[in-house]
Amino acid sequence: MIHIPKIFRPDDSSGDGNQTPITLPLLPLRDIVVFPHMVSPLFVGRSKSINAISEAMNSEEKYILLSTQSDAGKETPKENEINRIGTIAKVLQMLRLPDGTVKTVVEGKYRARIVEFKANDRFFEVNIEIIAEPEIHISEKETFFRNINALLKDYARLNKNFSKDTIKNIAAISDPAKMIYTVAGHFSFKTVENQSLLETTAISERLTHLIELIKQEIIILETDKLIKTRIKEQMEKNQKTYYLNEQMRAIKKEMGSDDSEADELKDLEKRIKDKKMSKESNSKAKQELKKLKRMTPMSAEATVVRNYIDWLISLPWRKKSKIVKDIEKAQKILDEDHYGLKKPKERILEYLAVQTLVKKLRGPILCLIGPPGVGKTSLAKSVARATGRKFVRLSLGGVRDEAEIRGHRRTYIGAMPGKIIQSLKKVNVNNPVFCLDEIDKMSMDFRGDPSAALLEVLDPEQNYAFNDHYLDVEYDLSDIMFITTANTLPDIPLPLQDRMEIIRLSGYTEVEKYHIARNFLVPKQIEQNGFKKDKIIFSKNSIYTIIRSYTREAGVRSLEREIASICRKVAKDLLKNKKDIKNKVIPISSKTVEKYLGPGRQNFGLVEKNNQIGIVTGLAWTQFGGELLSVETVTMPGKGEFTVSGKLGDVMKESAKAAISYVRSRSEQFNIDQLFYEKLDIHIHVPEGAIPKDGPSAGIAMCTAIISALAKLPIDRNVAMTGEITLRGRVLPIGGLKEKILAAHRGGIKKVLIPKENERDIIDIPASVVKQLTIIPVGHMDEVIKHSIVESDDKPLINHAYKFNKESLDDSDIVVADV
Repeated sequence: MIHIPKIFRPDDSSGDGNQTPITLPLLPLRDIVVFPHMVSPLFVGRSKSINAISEAMNSEEKYILLSTQSDAGKETPKENEINRIGTIAKVLQMLRLPDGTVKTVVEGKYRARIVEFKANDRFFEVNIEIIAEPEIHISEKETFFRNINALLKDYARLNKNFSKDTIKNIAAISDPAKMIYTVAGHFSFKTVENQSLLETTAISERLTHLIELIKQEIIILETDKLIKTRIKEQMEKNQKTYYLNEQMRAIKKEMGSDDSEADELKDLEKRIKDKKMSKESNSKAKQELKKLKRMTPMSAEATVVRNYIDWLISLPWRKKSKIVKDIEKAQKILDEDHYGLKKPKERILEYLAVQTLVKKLRGPILCLIGPPGVGKTSLAKSVARATGRKFVRLSLGGVRDEAEIRGHRRTYIGAMPGKIIQSLKKVNVNNPVFCLDEIDKMSMDFRGDPSAALLEVLDPEQNYAFNDHYLDVEYDLSDIMFITTANTLPDIPLPLQDRMEIIRLSGYTEVEKYHIARNFLVPKQIEQNGFKKDKIIFSKNSIYTIIRSYTREAGVRSLEREIASICRKVAKDLLKNKKDIKNKVIPISSKTVEKYLGPGRQNFGLVEKNNQIGIVTGLAWTQFGGELLSVETVTMPGKGEFTVSGKLGDVMKESAKAAISYVRSRSEQFNIDQLFYEKLDIHIHVPEGAIPKDGPSAGIAMCTAIISALAKLPIDRNVAMTGEITLRGRVLPIGGLKEKILAAHRGGIKKVLIPKENERDIIDIPASVVKQLTIIPVGHMDEVIKHSIVESDDKPLINHAYKFNKESLDDSDIVVADV
């Protein structure tokens, strides 16, 4: 049972400060100070604190010591983190809540000092001494009381929540200590300040500190009131200014002397009159101007109408660039900017030639399709330079909103014309070269289909009356020369394809890349990296080494980056070694390339070293150019299983099935065991299995490899082939012949077998390459075998006793082997 003795006063005979310590449970408080004579609710959640409350409730007097932590963030404070001065309080009420916490109501009684902490694992338990409140002289007390009451009245004048009844109750208190605690309880002082009021021994010091704190609160309230007053006055001033301005405008309007607004309207009227527009747009502009004159200048609708008129009179309705019709000059400019690209250049020159003969020619819609880096956009720029037109470019990659093309209707907030009209305003002529980049990268969603909106833009029969939703008048786009670019044709919607002239840029050959590097890229990078012309000399072999071993692309972007890298490294070496940069000539050889760029990062196919059984050199097309592709076939004793591997696509798998079916149907002719499909397992593999492969051009290579493996006859290593096979053994045409032939030439192949129908494409291959190769057109598999498989006298491949007339087969004949 806890016993509280009589409170000692300074005038007590025994008040010498020597007290018998009292043992009480301790409740550490986080961010609150409970004063004597103060009733306060507390929420307790820590287990030690709950145990301390419970211990106090179980005692007769229900006393507990309340002391504030020095660091409120500590969940488990140590003894040295609890203030030594606290308040003895009586627990009036304790309520356990469902979440495990405890709500308690306490009443502060006395100030006390912690003498020592006692060992207790369940809760903090301390020995304390009660601190008696010292007396103060009556005159001094009266002075303090009057000051405090005056300050409280000032505070109540600024804070309406501080009632007069509270002031009366405080004024009725005669005990200085009780007044300090009562006043502090009505203010939101900081915890540190409250603890200071509790700890200070002298009453006069505590009263002085309390007066300072009340004055600080009054200053804060006065400052807050001043700020609010200023804001209110500023708002009233703005409203007053607006009201007066509106009155002045109204007066001027009545007197007919609103100069600024009238001047603006007159300026718009003059611009409309001077602007050469279509009849429809001119009428629309005048109509909107009349509407604007009747509107209040500050209204939102007036701003919308004014912006609309600005758009109408800012567009180049009839302003055009003077077109250059000198074909020889245009040819020279195109050749200066680009090497090769014969077909696109021819088409552009054809357009210029027709334009010299016809006054009005609707702009052609050209679509340049090719892999990245082949010069599609730069070719469009060259066209603009060659024809004397201005150039404007619009990227359509990622566009998924129809309004990007047609614009927003003016009923929407922040509406604007579409990108077509915006671009024309920017370029300020009505006949530029308009490049629509990445037309295959558009998509669609709930906001519409931008490709459908482009149908009107790119249709020569419709674009003379293009209707933008924002302008809502017809605009003539027929004088614009549209050039679109794309990487792949299938990603362009068919209706859009139908409105454009497709020009394919298949990528540059090694020879073309060499000439581009020598004539364009090398001089450009030498200059950009601070060298004079001819101070860095790239040999022919060095350029070919970069092309073959350090780049793998259809265009020349990576090639230019590698050349730039070499120039930078040369500059670094010269400065590092303190050599004369201006006069020194630096030769770049293949070894120098390897020194600066490291080991080669790319490999290209080479001819096999020996004739081998079941290995055929095929030809493949990639977006980076042609490649040699080995097709390997092996046979094993088994039960007739047929396997293909190498990450082949569905088309190549079907080619393999067609090849095996053809071999089974002609096994007797090829001196092959007719029941091989029951005794042997056949596995076809195309190396580099991590790279996906597909396309209709590997049929004859697979068929030749199967026949070689079954007949145990080698294949000529100097032969490469491309073509698709049918079940009757016919060889079907393929695409990408130019790239494939160049790959064969690069790899050291001597003889190339191509489909007979591709013979017409040989004209596109450089003559220097054709001269060094034997190109044999083949129409049937028999011809392929004749030129590829190496027969021996003791083991002929063809069974001449077998008669098979392939010419007698019509389109309905299918040769099917017995199963």
